[in-house]
Amino acid sequence: QVQLVESGGGSVQAGGSLRLSCAASGYMSGGYSWGWFRQTPGKERQGIAAIDSYGDLNYADSVKGRFTIYQDNAENTLYLQMNSLKPEDTAMYYCAQASRRWWPVPTLESARYDYWGQGTQVTVSS
Repeated sequence: QVQLVESGGGSVQAGGSLRLSCAASGYMSGGYSWGWFRQTPGKERQGIAAIDSYGDLNYADSVKGRFTIYQDNAENTLYLQMNSLKPEDTAMYYCAQASRRWWPVPTLESARYDYWGQGTQVTVSS
């Protein structure tokens, strides 16, 4: 069983930066993927960035060029560096893991991920 704990959320002004962290406990063997998702009230959870055990990446168009996903395998931690934040980035952010990879890039479909953290709130003010 994998447990995920997010941290690093908070309030920031537009144009600012935040770095989210997702610490994983439990062991993912073989190929795996993990990613960042976000959700606002009344809307579906949206995948914004994903990375797999081979280092393949996938980004949603809405964050491409502003957000960077990366992992520290030694620390079993996933990160999301968010720069040039906009008010529309305001959401609850979740990390998730899946015990598989996809070709050619990790999927951003939330239903395909097996394990989820509790989320961390990001609020961007104009």
